[in-house]
Amino acid sequence: MTRRGFLVPAAAALAAACSPLGALNALGPRDRGVRRVARGLPYGDDPRQRMDILAPTATPVRPWPALVFFYGGGWDSGARSQYGWAAHALAARGFLVAMPDYRIVPQVHFPAFIEDAAAATSRVGAIAGGYGADPARLAVIGHSAGAHLAMMIALDRRYMAAAGAPDLIRAAVGLAGPYDFLPLDVPASINAFSRAPDLTLTQPVTFVRADAPPLWLGHGMDDTLVEPRDTTVLCERMRAVGGRCEAKLYPGLDHADLIATFSPLFRNKAPVLDDVSAFLRRELA
Repeated sequence: MTRRGFLVPAAAALAAACSPLGALNALGPRDRGVRRVARGLPYGDDPRQRMDILAPTATPVRPWPALVFFYGGGWDSGARSQYGWAAHALAARGFLVAMPDYRIVPQVHFPAFIEDAAAATSRVGAIAGGYGADPARLAVIGHSAGAHLAMMIALDRRYMAAAGAPDLIRAAVGLAGPYDFLPLDVPASINAFSRAPDLTLTQPVTFVRADAPPLWLGHGMDDTLVEPRDTTVLCERMRAVGGRCEAKLYPGLDHADLIATFSPLFRNKAPVLDDVSAFLRRELA
């Protein structure tokens, strides 16, 4: 058992926990008032470097804020085809939502999947205006390993700078994310990060800074896959250096529950979608 980050039984358990989320995509209801405006849009040459974009059907009074949503899967699984319901929920709240796939283990290892997240986000910034959104009001959001990606590109300046958009991200949301998980002692993190010459550079907590985009972090208190302490530690360290961070822990929610509350089927379990939307509207106003 590990003390930090992902807990045993590691990648297999994480995949099992997240698989019911994919079932929501096929069987669960979706929010209305949303249309898909792009499918399989490339942001790189690899088949995994593709994204879908969803937009509200209503005519905006002003351009929509833009979001880039990164799903989870332990850095070694997942696909945008499993999470359309989550993107629908955000788009129905008045956001243009891009949902990219990204390269995963074993095809790649750190930092390639983070570089993909930055490249996808930069691409969204370049094309958002063509879909009725304002690239000056762009945020990133992720669940689980996707939250790790979102925090890394929001906090470590190098990734967005290398993607040609160093100041693009205006806010970042993390849901049940691993942010402080050294030592690497479970297969999911070992396989993804053990080749890094400096393991501290794999951790979002390393890059807290006063001038970072504001963060909102949520976590279920019953999460046994990624410890809630990851959320509280990252927020505490952000505040300690003068950065802005809000953290909220939800009683009775586990790892998959937190993002499942985006679905109309489970929205009454906790106001996670309302809390995330309120933060994003405020920061991207």
